[in-house]
Amino acid sequence: MKISSVGIAGLGLIGGSIAKSLRLEYPELKISAFDFPSVLEKAKKEKVIDKSVDDHLELLDNDLIILSLPVFKSLSLFEELYPKLSVHQIIVDVCSVKSVFTEASEKLKSKGKYIGLHPMAGKEKSGFEFSDSLLFENAVCFVCDNYNNEITDYVLNFLKCTGLRFTFIDAFLHDKITAEVSHLPQLISVALVNEVAKVENNFNFINFAGSGFRDMTRIASSDFRLWEEIIKANKDNIINSLENIIEQIKSISENLSNDNFDYLKEQFELANKNRNEIPFNNKGFIQPLFDITVFLEDKAGTLNRLTSLLAENNLNIKDIELLKIREGSGGNFRLYFDSASAAQKAYQLLKENNFVTNLTN
Repeated sequence: MKISSVGIAGLGLIGGSIAKSLRLEYPELKISAFDFPSVLEKAKKEKVIDKSVDDHLELLDNDLIILSLPVFKSLSLFEELYPKLSVHQIIVDVCSVKSVFTEASEKLKSKGKYIGLHPMAGKEKSGFEFSDSLLFENAVCFVCDNYNNEITDYVLNFLKCTGLRFTFIDAFLHDKITAEVSHLPQLISVALVNEVAKVENNFNFINFAGSGFRDMTRIASSDFRLWEEIIKANKDNIINSLENIIEQIKSISENLSNDNFDYLKEQFELANKNRNEIPFNNKGFIQPLFDITVFLEDKAGTLNRLTSLLAENNLNIKDIELLKIREGSGGNFRLYFDSASAAQKAYQLLKENNFVTNLTN
């Protein structure tokens, strides 16, 4: 089996980043894409794709098809394309809700292969212009595949160039987890900002919010257009998560009313313990760390040039991590800073000095 051509439906942040990673790793790979004409024109101009697809059925001309449109648009394409696959073709979706695809694949007959993927990486900004070949470095990617076999292994190995680390999981469990760690925090962040954004006696409360509040509510800036279909597709799990958090808040309120500060102390300590168990160096849905990713060429003195440049501009690297080495080419490094502003300054400085870099947060 060999993948010599890939067709991507949707060249937004995720689809565009996948395309850019594949282009870097496999220069001879034929990449075609289905999207708005303006997006396809930009991608062709940047030599990320070889061919624009006007009719989505043309995606069937490829060995591997990647669906990276919003959930229901991807699902609609999946239901049309999956039954038409030949025995050696694979179709993959990278949407953040998985059970709807698993259910569809079990109902439809196909000679081809389906693999559900969910890369746990993203930004608040969407669109091809924000896509980046470094977006997925060291990010976990859920794999939902009830029939794991050598084809799955081959596809995942093919996609390793993106920097993703693959974890197998049941599609329905996946949707429960994402409701808790991604969809629930998004809605809580929105509610918290809107609660604080009120005015009383000519005082606008949100004007007094500090950096802690901004960090906690960063994801409230997310575009609803990106979230609408996700929320609809995973509605039942999200409602269950909301009901659970409402019960926790009620419990805090009741114990506070009864002056039960021992209960509050226990909750603080439990939260502190649980939060410390969040892996430090994993990308997830919410990234509290201030870091950037940089690709360094395999040339003597390149790393020294980078660190010297940052030091000369009073930018202190708190930690540095080697993510991946591309033999004969170079390596991807993650640099950690103690503030968002320091990471932003480092990102701008490195870009101005022709380093290939990505601002993670």
